[in-house]
Amino acid sequence: MKMNVYASLVERKQTGQKSFVVLIDPDKVNSSSLSSLVNRANRAGVDYFFVGGSLVVSDHLDDCIQLIKKESKIPVILFPGSPSQISKQADALLYLSLISGRNPELLIGQHVISAPFVKKSGLEIISTGYMVIDGGAPTTVSYISGAAPIPADKADIALCTAMAGEMLGNKLIYMDSGSGAKKPITEEMISLVAKNIDVPLVIGGGIRDAEKAYRNCKAGADVIVVGNAIEQNPSLLEEMAAAIHQVSVVKS
Repeated sequence: MKMNVYASLVERKQTGQKSFVVLIDPDKVNSSSLSSLVNRANRAGVDYFFVGGSLVVSDHLDDCIQLIKKESKIPVILFPGSPSQISKQADALLYLSLISGRNPELLIGQHVISAPFVKKSGLEIISTGYMVIDGGAPTTVSYISGAAPIPADKADIALCTAMAGEMLGNKLIYMDSGSGAKKPITEEMISLVAKNIDVPLVIGGGIRDAEKAYRNCKAGADVIVVGNAIEQNPSLLEEMAAAIHQVSVVKS
């Protein structure tokens, strides 16, 4: 029987524990590099893996997850960029609804198509309100969706969007400035949103160093997601894990 991933996220939030997620794009790893990354994550105390990407043009999603599961007990959560990115090998699936955009296909359309397959997968489904914040560079999701991101200096729009997502039943709010963002989400925006929602708040995009990860947690982020920075410099993994978990120790 698979674990209840969402319950663990909520419990960590309630006890003041910050969570560190390593995002793995199957298109950007091979067996050797993935094995090395997973073992490094084990030693650093990473809390969760997100697996997925905006495109995922390779066909080894299952193989990628199986390798992770073979070498680690860290929960694996699918972070899909399309309805086809489903694997029964994972522990849970972020069922993403792009609540910051106005494209009905990414708000509900693709979910209608994928629902029968998702239901049959047996995966734990975590309804997630996904919000793209302008990071100073075009993102794949913005290009594909044709939806403009929320301006980086419009914290009030982010707040109202997050509140609406929570009241509509989303179990997570995920604010993302996108892969390769030049500017990460500000602590001011994170703080405003965190103070006004009760569900766990996930922050990703443009986090390149442990200091920024730490400041995001202090501002109110419950979960920090890092992908590109660790792809480029795996040695950051331990430093970021220590910084994120330090906030938990300070709060407790």
